[in-house]
Amino acid sequence: MRKTRFAGVLAGVVLLAVVVVIVAFNVVNLSEAYGSGEPYYSRTTNMDKWADPLPVLGVVDGVAVVVIAAGFVAWRRTRV
Repeated sequence: MRKTRFAGVLAGVVLLAVVVVIVAFNVVNLSEAYGSGEPYYSRTTNMDKWADPLPVLGVVDGVAVVVIAAGFVAWRRTRV
């Protein structure tokens, strides 16, 4: 019983850590791409070097959803 509880807690903590890492990754990339200030402040001078981060973030978030769903299933199995 104790091993099952420990495995469930560990799976829950890992699941939460994955969510925190993905959210931090998205925040850092979006703030770096769009910056602060008025519309895309200081991005007009180097627009030829700017790349839209949304396609990459979409792929990363899609993979994260699959990993989180698999982790949730594993977490639920350890709790039963």
